[in-house]
Amino acid sequence: MSWLVSLVVLSALIFFHELGHYMAARLMGVYVEVFSIGFGKKIASFRAWGTEWKIAMIPLGGYVQMKGQDDSDPSKVSLDKDSYNTKTPLQRIFILLAGPAANFILAFVLYFFIALGGPNILSPVIGDVVKDSPAFVAGLESNDTVRSINATPVATWEEMAEIIANSNGALNLEIERAGFVEYKILTPEIKQTTNMFNEVVERKMIGISSAGVTHKLELSASETLAYATKQTIFASTMIFTGVQKLLSGDVPAKELGGVISIVKLTSDATDAGWMSVFFFAALISVNLGVLNLLPIPALDGGHIMFNLYEMIARRAPSEAVLIKLTIAGWVVLFSLMGLGLYNDITRLVG
Repeated sequence: MSWLVSLVVLSALIFFHELGHYMAARLMGVYVEVFSIGFGKKIASFRAWGTEWKIAMIPLGGYVQMKGQDDSDPSKVSLDKDSYNTKTPLQRIFILLAGPAANFILAFVLYFFIALGGPNILSPVIGDVVKDSPAFVAGLESNDTVRSINATPVATWEEMAEIIANSNGALNLEIERAGFVEYKILTPEIKQTTNMFNEVVERKMIGISSAGVTHKLELSASETLAYATKQTIFASTMIFTGVQKLLSGDVPAKELGGVISIVKLTSDATDAGWMSVFFFAALISVNLGVLNLLPIPALDGGHIMFNLYEMIARRAPSEAVLIKLTIAGWVVLFSLMGLGLYNDITRLVG
């Protein structure tokens, strides 16, 4: 059942991406011939508003086929009034940006509902204390709860870690132990650790780990909006940074995942409850938005690049260049998909 939910979630994210393109195209007066979820052989379809809406066999993406625009044949153009080709480069860029924008908007909405449901977050409760660390020397113990640092209230583990990482000099910790309040003074040490991209980095630390205790965030209306905004920006920044590090080689190619990873992780999230599904769906939605903005022909970013060139040069790229770049784009795209699939299978076997 959880695998079915995974496919439904992935299809829904693709649907919203393509819906962004569809609505923007209709707004610009472009006729949309086909709206497809999936590729390959058609499973089911119907016609509405002059468009064929269909579900195809391979659920690895989707597309909106507009009049005069066909990635499989870049030379196919139409000079009709309702054609994609007759729109200005700025109008076409608007249509292209609408898909990724829909993914970012959907992620914001999902994070908003998560905030309404009261997300669980790590409490500043200490688990293990590293021997001979600043925390150990200062007398911190397991199950101590950090209430404040240098008179700044601490409500979450993330807040506490951020204060320690950005600190200068000694810290005065107010802790709660067995119902009593105590004060401990210590100075963080710079240690090597790994970040979310598995890179070795140096960070100020005091030698403690989380006890895994969580509590629900109770948010006001304004805090709910702020939470959704913060999480959307954080996810977007994280994925942009991840792509940059992957391209620069800072993150090895073996870390790249494919559709199997997406389905498996969504399946795991399903087992953990609806809020976990919303969290992961929001992250994948942002991922779709970011990846589609990459300047690879056959993706939205590649088409945006062509239109920017037309705006600057005041002429469209030649048909021969379009065909060659589009073919190269498909090669890159299928290579990345193949690498992700290979890594997925390797992880499953390994």
